[in-house]
Amino acid sequence: MRALIFLGGLLLPVAALAFPIEVQQQLNGTEIEVQTLDLGNNTASLSLHNFGEHNVICKARFSNGPETPRTRQAQVMAKGVAHLTVRFSTAVIKARIRIECHPV
Repeated sequence: MRALIFLGGLLLPVAALAFPIEVQQQLNGTEIEVQTLDLGNNTASLSLHNFGEHNVICKARFSNGPETPRTRQAQVMAKGVAHLTVRFSTAVIKARIRIECHPV
Protein backbone atom coordinates (compact mmCIF):
# COMPACT_ATOMS: atom_id res chain seq x y z
CA MET A 1 0.00 0.00 0.00
CA ARG A 2 2.84 2.39 0.82
CA ALA A 3 4.44 1.70 -2.55
CA LEU A 4 1.17 2.52 -4.32
CA ILE A 5 0.85 5.85 -2.48
CA PHE A 6 4.51 6.61 -3.21
CA LEU A 7 4.05 5.94 -6.95
CA GLY A 8 0.92 8.11 -6.99
CA GLY A 9 2.92 10.93 -5.40
CA LEU A 10 5.60 10.60 -8.09
CA LEU A 11 3.01 10.91 -10.86
CA LEU A 12 1.40 14.02 -9.37
CA PRO A 13 3.98 16.52 -10.76
CA VAL A 14 3.54 15.06 -14.26
CA ALA A 15 -0.17 15.88 -14.16
CA ALA A 16 0.61 19.41 -12.96
CA LEU A 17 2.61 20.19 -16.12
CA ALA A 18 -0.50 20.23 -18.30
CA PHE A 19 -2.17 23.59 -18.95
CA PRO A 20 -5.90 24.14 -19.57
CA ILE A 21 -7.09 24.76 -23.11
CA GLU A 22 -10.32 26.65 -23.73
CA VAL A 23 -11.95 26.03 -27.13
CA GLN A 24 -14.62 28.10 -28.90
CA GLN A 25 -16.09 26.38 -31.94
CA GLN A 26 -18.01 27.77 -34.88
CA LEU A 27 -18.43 24.71 -37.10
CA ASN A 28 -21.14 26.06 -39.47
CA GLY A 29 -22.85 22.71 -40.02
CA THR A 30 -19.69 20.69 -40.62
CA GLU A 31 -19.13 17.34 -38.95
CA ILE A 32 -15.83 18.18 -37.26
CA GLU A 33 -14.59 16.78 -33.95
CA VAL A 34 -11.94 18.80 -32.13
CA GLN A 35 -9.31 17.33 -29.79
CA THR A 36 -6.69 19.38 -27.97
CA LEU A 37 -3.34 18.43 -26.51
CA ASP A 38 -0.56 20.33 -24.76
CA LEU A 39 2.94 19.30 -25.80
CA GLY A 40 5.11 20.69 -23.05
CA ASN A 41 4.98 24.05 -21.31
CA ASN A 42 4.81 26.24 -24.45
CA THR A 43 3.29 24.17 -27.28
CA ALA A 44 -0.39 23.52 -28.00
CA SER A 45 -1.78 21.07 -30.56
CA LEU A 46 -5.19 20.64 -32.13
CA SER A 47 -6.55 17.67 -34.08
CA LEU A 48 -9.51 18.11 -36.42
CA HIS A 49 -11.40 14.95 -37.43
CA ASN A 50 -13.83 15.30 -40.34
CA PHE A 51 -16.62 12.72 -40.21
CA GLY A 52 -18.56 14.33 -43.08
CA GLU A 53 -18.72 13.55 -46.78
CA HIS A 54 -17.32 16.94 -47.88
CA ASN A 55 -13.95 18.65 -47.52
CA VAL A 56 -13.78 21.40 -44.89
CA ILE A 57 -11.49 24.41 -44.41
CA CYS A 58 -10.81 25.26 -40.77
CA LYS A 59 -9.04 28.28 -39.34
CA ALA A 60 -7.81 28.19 -35.73
CA ARG A 61 -6.67 31.22 -33.73
CA PHE A 62 -4.41 30.29 -30.81
CA SER A 63 -3.90 32.85 -28.05
CA ASN A 64 -1.90 32.78 -24.84
CA GLY A 65 -2.34 35.84 -22.67
CA PRO A 66 -0.24 38.84 -23.73
CA GLU A 67 1.39 37.22 -26.77
CA THR A 68 0.21 37.99 -30.28
CA PRO A 69 -2.42 35.43 -31.35
CA ARG A 70 -1.28 32.94 -33.97
CA THR A 71 -3.53 31.69 -36.76
CA ARG A 72 -3.30 28.31 -38.46
CA GLN A 73 -5.42 27.06 -41.35
CA ALA A 74 -5.98 23.54 -42.67
CA GLN A 75 -8.10 21.80 -45.25
CA VAL A 76 -9.55 18.63 -43.75
CA MET A 77 -10.45 16.08 -46.40
CA ALA A 78 -13.65 14.03 -46.13
CA LYS A 79 -13.19 11.31 -43.49
CA GLY A 80 -9.71 12.76 -42.82
CA VAL A 81 -7.71 14.30 -40.00
CA ALA A 82 -5.63 17.48 -39.80
CA HIS A 83 -3.24 18.53 -37.04
CA LEU A 84 -2.40 22.13 -36.14
CA THR A 85 0.43 23.00 -33.75
CA VAL A 86 1.58 26.29 -32.24
CA ARG A 87 4.67 27.03 -30.20
CA PHE A 88 4.55 30.08 -27.95
CA SER A 89 7.63 32.01 -26.85
CA THR A 90 6.66 31.93 -23.16
CA ALA A 91 5.28 29.25 -20.85
CA VAL A 92 1.54 28.75 -21.27
CA ILE A 93 -0.72 29.20 -18.25
CA LYS A 94 -3.98 28.92 -20.19
CA ALA A 95 -4.44 28.61 -23.95
CA ARG A 96 -7.51 29.81 -25.83
CA ILE A 97 -8.37 28.47 -29.28
CA ARG A 98 -11.10 29.81 -31.56
CA ILE A 99 -12.01 27.49 -34.43
CA GLU A 100 -14.08 28.39 -37.48
CA CYS A 101 -14.86 25.79 -40.15
CA HIS A 102 -16.61 26.09 -43.53
CA PRO A 103 -17.45 23.45 -46.14
CA VAL A 104 -15.45 23.77 -49.36
